[in-house]
Amino acid sequence: MASKGCNDIPPVSSDYVPRGTYETIAGLKTYVIGPQSPQTAIIDIYDVFGLAPQTLQGADRLSSSLNALVIVPDFFDGVYMQEAWMPPDTEEKKAAMAKFREERAAIPKNVEKLLEVRKAAGEKWPSTGDRWGVFGLCWGSKIGILACGKDNEGSGRVFKVSGTAHPSRLEAADAEALTVPYICLASPGEPADIVAQYKEILEGPGKVGVVETYGSMFHGWMGARAKLDDENNKKEYERGYNQVAEFFGKYL
Repeated sequence: MASKGCNDIPPVSSDYVPRGTYETIAGLKTYVIGPQSPQTAIIDIYDVFGLAPQTLQGADRLSSSLNALVIVPDFFDGVYMQEAWMPPDTEEKKAAMAKFREERAAIPKNVEKLLEVRKAAGEKWPSTGDRWGVFGLCWGSKIGILACGKDNEGSGRVFKVSGTAHPSRLEAADAEALTVPYICLASPGEPADIVAQYKEILEGPGKVGVVETYGSMFHGWMGARAKLDDENNKKEYERGYNQVAEFFGKYL
């Protein structure tokens, strides 16, 4: 277990009711869970399906494990990827997905939003100092890892630790550029060759990292696609969040 707080974490449930509240941070509706005067904090970046109960349950688990503030900003302002667009087997579906990716999910724009949230949240909770981490699911992994490259420095800006589960848009160059400890939990649904490059880079000289593939899982098992009424998914979801909490607890 990551901390004494793990003893108080409720079991993973398919009927879970999130325990946090919502506040506006840097103009974004943001899910907030954690102590009133936190010493450490994490920005949790969702996947393209938004503020799903499975994602918020994960945020609650990280908060309880670490006694940390965890916030989940609504980068897409309530407009999420729709299951009806998948698979993109018609021109209409392809157009809808392309529009979403180019507008709501545009990478550079959302990296800037993340940095705005980081600054505003640091000011709102000054007790955290610069003890902030960032964790991203799928799409969110790209936003988080780009914020932890060469410009990851300065009070009110810096992240101390980062990580992902079932990442998307993997590029070895992003791992090379990291300036912080990083945990990457992959599924067989990601490109195995690039995951192997991540492992070589992050577990090699000059870096601090963990790369593990959850071989029985699927892309999305810790996010909105999690099937928590399935015993194996439930077990691996819990193991994944415990592993992330242990890693963040060590470096945050």
